[in-house]
Amino acid sequence: MSDPSSPDPEPRSAKSNSKSLFKRLTSFMRPSEPADREDIKAVLEAAYDRQVLDGEAYAMISGALDVADQTVADIMVPRSKMDMLDISKPLSEILPEIIETGHSRFPVYEDDRDNIVGILLSKDLLLSVSNPSIALRPLVRPAVFIPETKRLNVLLHEFRISRNHLAIVVDEHGGISGLVSMEDVLEQIVGDIEDEYDEDAEKTIFQTGTNSWRAMGITEIDIFNEHFGTNLPHDDYDTLGGWLAAELGRIPRRGDSINHEGMNITVVGADTRRALWLHIQHNASTPLAPPNTDD
Repeated sequence: MSDPSSPDPEPRSAKSNSKSLFKRLTSFMRPSEPADREDIKAVLEAAYDRQVLDGEAYAMISGALDVADQTVADIMVPRSKMDMLDISKPLSEILPEIIETGHSRFPVYEDDRDNIVGILLSKDLLLSVSNPSIALRPLVRPAVFIPETKRLNVLLHEFRISRNHLAIVVDEHGGISGLVSMEDVLEQIVGDIEDEYDEDAEKTIFQTGTNSWRAMGITEIDIFNEHFGTNLPHDDYDTLGGWLAAELGRIPRRGDSINHEGMNITVVGADTRRALWLHIQHNASTPLAPPNTDD
């Protein structure tokens, strides 16, 4: 039996109402949650402005958000710029092509460039060291074909679970329209990724043949002139990529080529902002000037 002198307990409905009121009051004290991707970006910008996030973290998170809005068509290497191998050629003929381009994976076609039969991994050609007569066809792996409309975040997930690093892009009619690699997708998030030519951070020019070289777009013009004995102007430009952009009158694209002082300079790697890698082919009939050793 309850003590008549004790106060009546608070009704349950009163407790419930007070809790509900507390939640409503505290909800006004908390910042509103992001409603969409633009709100998330606004929060990130505020965090960056307050130095809660550094520049690298801000760029990576923003890049991850942007990837969800991009499709393969936005970043793919177009068909006209694809480096491909003809399966009918012997290894002795395609090895120079592989060395020249420096890629780790190549689409392989038969009869016609639209008829891609698979992908060749450069590392698989190590077998030819012990067996020079080995045929190319057994080394070719199945190719992965994807539509132009596939979103990059979905493609990245598929790359991860399938362990593929390269996909062939097809248009709505089934024709080959380009290719895209895992590195292409990741660069949308983390920025430019250095490849196997970047082992020495100080070195930006690499010889790939008797009269051919591969140079980074960030190669300083003074270094380029000293290496090749050329006279590229360096008053208005600091880098080889900057000079090339000025010569072309626009941002260089993969496949762009220019002749200068007996050398052919071709863009073999570029992004939306600048040339990344250039192939330098010297005309053997034109003597290469001696390197400039003046201080």
